[in-house]
Amino acid sequence: MRLLLFDLDGTLLDNNKMISKRTLAALTACREKGMLIGVSTSRSEQNSLTFLSELNPDILITSGGALVKRGPEYVYKAEMSPEETKSMIEAARRICGDDCEITIDTITEHFWNYKIDPKKQDESWGDSIYTDFRDFQKASLKMCVEIFDERKAERLKAELAEYDCVRFSDGFWYKFTKAGVTKERAITMICEACKISPTDIAAFGDDFADIGMLQQCGLGIAMGNAIDEVKEIADIVIGRNDEEGIAEYVEREFLNI
Repeated sequence: MRLLLFDLDGTLLDNNKMISKRTLAALTACREKGMLIGVSTSRSEQNSLTFLSELNPDILITSGGALVKRGPEYVYKAEMSPEETKSMIEAARRICGDDCEITIDTITEHFWNYKIDPKKQDESWGDSIYTDFRDFQKASLKMCVEIFDERKAERLKAELAEYDCVRFSDGFWYKFTKAGVTKERAITMICEACKISPTDIAAFGDDFADIGMLQQCGLGIAMGNAIDEVKEIADIVIGRNDEEGIAEYVEREFLNI
């Protein structure tokens, strides 16, 4: 394999939102053998960087594929205009309630009308800028909306049918991006930039947004804690994210330890 590509939450990060020392050492050894190390996540770039200072990945796919980076250079940006973003926020509030929680990713910032400061719940959380979104006028990469009523979620998806929507399995959050913005499309762009094939990639994941990525790559690897839908399509299921699953697999399969 020429590229090892990892989702973050539930995959590369353990339950304490850390990359274990053993996993970091294993991936460093893979890089020394000539493999590229990449991260593919629904988190924003700035939020992701909170966890990646030691790893310093060669490839970074963030906001669910809306922002693609190889080294320091951006390969792809899929922004929604300020007008589009404002219209999406208005639709979410009209259908899901004026007080529904919303997050917006821009290229450099993460905005949230949170009711509880996320850093008070999880100190590892990246910096979020509080806003009430009343007069939000920025281009965006991704909007997430917390929706507890599935009927309202379906109404919002219908209202925003020209955008792609994926639900996260560990809560009631729904992610909206420009149509065609997926981790799979981002991988195609990375393959072109790096002159490699998807068959040269081993991809690791655990949630709905990872299914296409695991199917696309030469080796699709589900974590032991992955949802059943991911395990069913994966080529192999390894240990859990909180039990050194990645380190154990990489050491055995790629480092012959």
